[in-house]
Amino acid sequence: MNPVPELAPQLKQLRLSGILDSLEARNRQAIDAKLAYTEFLALLIGDEVARREQKKFSLRLRRAQFRTTKTLEQFDFERLPQLNRALVHDLATGRYLQEKAPVLIVGPCGTGKSHLAQALGHCAVRQGIDVVFTTCASLTQSLNAARATGGYERKLATLARVPLLIIDDFGLKPLRAPADEDLHDLIAERYEQAATVSVQPSHLDRGEPARDDGAHQFEQVGTYAIQFQTARARRRVQGPGSGRMRRARRIGRGRRAGAWPERQSPAQMVGRPRHQAHRSAGTEVSGARTARS
Repeated sequence: MNPVPELAPQLKQLRLSGILDSLEARNRQAIDAKLAYTEFLALLIGDEVARREQKKFSLRLRRAQFRTTKTLEQFDFERLPQLNRALVHDLATGRYLQEKAPVLIVGPCGTGKSHLAQALGHCAVRQGIDVVFTTCASLTQSLNAARATGGYERKLATLARVPLLIIDDFGLKPLRAPADEDLHDLIAERYEQAATVSVQPSHLDRGEPARDDGAHQFEQVGTYAIQFQTARARRRVQGPGSGRMRRARRIGRGRRAGAWPERQSPAQMVGRPRHQAHRSAGTEVSGARTARS
């Protein structure tokens, strides 16, 4: 006797229709292994629990609106040896979610900041936490659109209740009113109420110094700060100087050694054709090189 046709409507009424997917396989397993009725029932309940958890995970992952599926297992730590790997793995445990503490990820473009932010969000989704991933521009646009339709307060309250909000490209472009005020209101509403991860680009790739003092200030107010820094940026920040400065020093050394002509003022160049000035300068340089060799 096949009990499936009789059980199907009852399981659907109890919202346990997922058991039908594994009922036949589990029934055959129970017969072959001579399992007790309670063991057979435990297998079916375990399948249903796992099925529901997977369904919830897929729903949270879809609501998070990640750009792509980026996980922590896919992140290349070897490419960034200066990255605080211990802090990243500590954040992956979700302790900052319980503390409702903000997380700041800052660094040059193209170093993997967005990947890491989405990976932390993926870890939170695995732990059963609702996540929303958005860019700063999209976030302010949605708040502005809600204001136009009279639903600003409702939209703000919805975003303030999200357990984890990840804002990518934070500070990438200057904000104008009322976007700056909207973002300030949202951050104020979420302060000490929910965790927020903000991804901010720095200008290390343009040779500007790292702002370590800002990171320390964030840590003092309870913010976890992760700073990305590439090898090229480290050379520019910690190295002897920018390319223009290094070139100026080389020219200065050459002049002291007699290999470079002294710079003449515009008054000294008056009355001399440009080609003669360049020819004489080239003669001096070549003569100095010949004498040195």
